[in-house]
Amino acid sequence: MSLPGARPAFAESTAPAVTHARVLAYREGLATERDDAVAVEEPLDIRVQGGGESVTLAVTMRTPGHDRKLVLGWLHAEGLLRGDLHVSPTQDPDAPNVVTLHTSDPMWLLASARANVTTSACGVCGSGSVERLAVRVREPVWTAPLLSPPLLAGLPERLRAAQPAFDATGGLHAAGLFTPDGELLAVFEDVGRHNAVDKLVGWAIEQKLLPLADHILVTSSRAGFEIVQKAALAGVPVVVTVGAPSSLAVETAAGLGLTLVGFARGERFNVYAGASRLQSS
Repeated sequence: MSLPGARPAFAESTAPAVTHARVLAYREGLATERDDAVAVEEPLDIRVQGGGESVTLAVTMRTPGHDRKLVLGWLHAEGLLRGDLHVSPTQDPDAPNVVTLHTSDPMWLLASARANVTTSACGVCGSGSVERLAVRVREPVWTAPLLSPPLLAGLPERLRAAQPAFDATGGLHAAGLFTPDGELLAVFEDVGRHNAVDKLVGWAIEQKLLPLADHILVTSSRAGFEIVQKAALAGVPVVVTVGAPSSLAVETAAGLGLTLVGFARGERFNVYAGASRLQSS
């Protein structure tokens, strides 16, 4: 078992997550010119290849790195991941922001995506409604012992210790996957909170871990519907976020049988759904 808070090696990437900008910094009324680290944000062109043609399926803004995992997670959330689909990041150094989906039936993929995908940035992932989402989701499985409240409260700090790009820039979200005893298995950072979760789910797909029964998803963001949705589709039973939940996130978590924890900061947190998985005081 790795030490809690240790930085998993597979979360590292050769793609630049951080760059530098020249800024005029004001401190106590004095201006000083200096370099400042900023998070990298670039478009990712997701293309469909088939029948001798290449067509753009979607364009999303993301932090470069782990693009295959990002697209796998996104496709899984959209319900577009099929057995004959192969995801290949470009090897062309002149076109680094391209991922190609190779499939024997490109027309099905394009038609399904156009029918389901709203926008690449909204995070709604084409579900359209909680009712449609419920059709695709099975109630998540939790067979581990009841969770200790102090353990849950400490997970965001362990996630924070594994965010090197945030340390440098203060401008990236993170999503981490934990075991019931608090071991950090994987963590990914991105300028988009739902992108970070997609990268994490994509990693789990590559590792053949889905559904993620008896796992805890921790994010550095607020608990919006899209975070709960992606967790439910991946089979995650417990979601912990440092920010506030939305009403739809609370309703969705309760309806799908997830435990939803928000405002997890220091020794404090609120349980909005699924309190039965926690030890009682």
